[in-house]
Order: sequence, then structure tokens, then C-alpha cells
Amino acid sequence: MRSRSFAVSGAVLAVTALASVTLAGCGDSGTDTPAAGGDKLDVVASFYPLQFVAQQVGGDNVRVETLTAPGVEPHDLELTPKQVGTLAAAKVVLFEKGLQPAVDEAVEQNAKEAGFDVSAPAKLEATGAEFEHEEEAGHEEEAGHADELDPHFWLDPNKLADVADAVAARLAEKDSANADGYKQRAATLRAELTKLDGEFTAGLKNCQRKAFVTSHEAFAYLAKRYGLEMVGIAGFTPDAEPTPARIKEVQDIVRKEKVTTIFYEELVSPKVAQSIATDLKVKTAVLSPIEGLSDANSTEDYFSLMRENLQELRKANDCT
Repeated sequence: MRSRSFAVSGAVLAVTALASVTLAGCGDSGTDTPAAGGDKLDVVASFYPLQFVAQQVGGDNVRVETLTAPGVEPHDLELTPKQVGTLAAAKVVLFEKGLQPAVDEAVEQNAKEAGFDVSAPAKLEATGAEFEHEEEAGHEEEAGHADELDPHFWLDPNKLADVADAVAARLAEKDSANADGYKQRAATLRAELTKLDGEFTAGLKNCQRKAFVTSHEAFAYLAKRYGLEMVGIAGFTPDAEPTPARIKEVQDIVRKEKVTTIFYEELVSPKVAQSIATDLKVKTAVLSPIEGLSDANSTEDYFSLMRENLQELRKANDCT
């Protein structure tokens, strides 16, 4: 079986296969010096949270490119030949295995030495949220398994700090001359994330209700960390259609827990969330899973989006 939204298209496989032939040797990812053609280390990040970490930890010593453009839902990413070429030439490729299969395939074929899977330092957990799966032949959707590892680690600031430390170590391996800078910036980022964690702990400590409803199950780490209960309309897959039974279950929870707000996210259609809210006469609001920025001109970043999330949760759950 495979996840419906995580399936790798034949076009992506063809692109990566071609790139492995035409772009092999574009960069010697085994070297411990910055990429040729400049004094910065070329780093590719597969989606926004890893881009943010690379920029914060790398500072002026790195040149960071992301594979997932602003406004694009990262789960469904398909790579262009140009992106595969960029990935193949990079000294470090930051990705999370299983989240974006097209990236997994491209790293396997073109950037094995440069690839750095953040899943291990993130210490992924089975949070109880579920993938939606489909049958390989019949394409009939079925429920996933609650013991599958949840990829949305960055919504727990402590897990993101652990990943930042690991990224700093990886960058130092490839660019030993600037190792101290990477380590220092990772320490600074950890301190800022620890402060953010404290804001969430204090801000969500005294709430009238613990349950919050979201368009998909991206917030389990956040809920676990701060003593809340996430109710996802869909599972891990943001664009999966919830079954009528699941919609009824969510409606029952909203009524029972006196939920005031149905949350949706910017990069996915809000149609289902808005429909449920209309039926139950409750409000809607944005709760960002911070999988990507809304557009290229956005002035927001991880910290501002997390703090917006905190304020929205406090309002929805009547926290004092």
C-alpha cells in the first residue's frame, strides 16, 4: 500500500533517473570545503522548516535553496529537471525521508553523500494520527495505522532545536573552517526556541477547553507538548477527503467539547472546514502547520507563525 498524496509519479522518477546520468559528478559531496564557485556552502532544503533551520544555523556561510516554493503544499511536490540538478550539485541536502517521495528518490539517485535525513535527530513518534492509504490496484482509500511515525516534528520547538544541532554538526563536517560559527548559531537558535516553548507553556496552561479542530492532523506534537487534544478532520494527508463518518465524528466532538473554532490552513482548500463550521455555527480561523510560506513576498517566518498559532489557540480555547 502507499499513501495517496505521497505517491511518486512516473514523471518524477524519469527526471531523477535522467539526472543521475547527466548530472553525476556535478559536485564532490565528500569534500570538507565549500562548493566550487564561491566561498559559501551550497545547501538544499526540501521544504520550509528545513530551509529556516539551514538559514538560521548556516548564516552567511551558506547559500540555501529550497525545493518547495512558497504557496506550494510540500506533500505533493514534484521536481523539475532544474531542481534535480540543483540538488545533485549541493554539498548538503536536508530532507525528511517519507514526507516527500520525489525528494527521497532524487537524493537516492543523485545525492546520496550529500543527503541528510533529519528523521533521526527529530526523534519522530507515533502520535496516534493516521495516514490515509489507498489500494495499489483498486485505489480504494482506507484508514492508515495509528502507529505510523508523525512527520510534523517542527511544531514542537524542542524537536526543531534538536534538528538544528544535528544540522550544525552536518554543516561543520562539510565546512570545518566555519564549524564554530555553525555551532554558535545553533545554540542561539536553541535559546530562541526554548523561549518560544516557554511562551506556549505559559499561554496554554489555563484554558477553558483542551480540544481544537484542524483540517488535518499536523498538530499532534504541539498538542502533546502543551496538554491539548488535536482533532483532525483528515489524517496526515492534507488534501484527503474525510469520510461522512469522520465528519459526523468531528461534529459530535465539536458539540460535546463546546469547540468555538474550526481551524484550516492556508496552503490547502478550506472547503470542508468551512462547511463544518457553517453547519455548527462556529467560527473559522487559520492555524498554520508551517509546512511552507504563503507566498514569496511573505515577511513571516517560523517564529512569527508559531506565535500567531499561539494567539489563535488561546482565543479559540478561552485561555487566560
